[in-house]
Amino acid sequence: MVYSNLQIFVVELIGTFILVVFATGSIVYDVQIGGLYGIWFAAVTPFIALIIGVYSFGKISLAHFNPAVTIGYYITGHISKIQIIWYFAAELIGAILGSLFVMTFIGKDANLGANAPNYDYSIFLIFPVEVLASALLMAVIFTVVYTKGLKGFSGIAIGGIVGLDILFLAFISGASMNPARALAPALLSGMMDNLWLYWSAPYVGTTIVAFLFRKKFENQRKQEL
Repeated sequence: MVYSNLQIFVVELIGTFILVVFATGSIVYDVQIGGLYGIWFAAVTPFIALIIGVYSFGKISLAHFNPAVTIGYYITGHISKIQIIWYFAAELIGAILGSLFVMTFIGKDANLGANAPNYDYSIFLIFPVEVLASALLMAVIFTVVYTKGLKGFSGIAIGGIVGLDILFLAFISGASMNPARALAPALLSGMMDNLWLYWSAPYVGTTIVAFLFRKKFENQRKQEL
């Protein structure tokens, strides 16, 4: 079944909204209760959100919920130029609505859950780590797509790599991997100093992986003709 751009827009908006509420709301809530849960909570909540999003909307939009992932899908030929606009609009609007929800119903602590790198480390380490986190995410997503869903484990695989990236890499780069997720809380909290990192490194990571996978998908499409 072929879905319309409007249908894609709606599910991408909802999916990104859910992701941002879970990913940033968990940080805000944990700060409010004195950091009781810590990094584990921040890693598990987007994992759950992506399981919900991928299994609910994956067949309609491929469950991007992330502008950097959208660019990767464009490079591999899965979406058209005009669809980039629909995806970007949905992702950015969904993310901002998500942060507004967090601000209204959870709280304003921790800069609404905005990502922040650890400047105890050099930027020459922080930037490559954020590239690596984003590249790992894109690699898992493309592996799922190439293998036709990893036999039902697509949501677990994609959510799992996000959780693992946060668990093991957030202490260096903040592990956003997602320009929309980074933008919304930074914009609404006014803490935009680090936004350049999350609007550059994720695109580098997903673009590298997309070019590595592009030939595989081209060959796959030829075999299906």
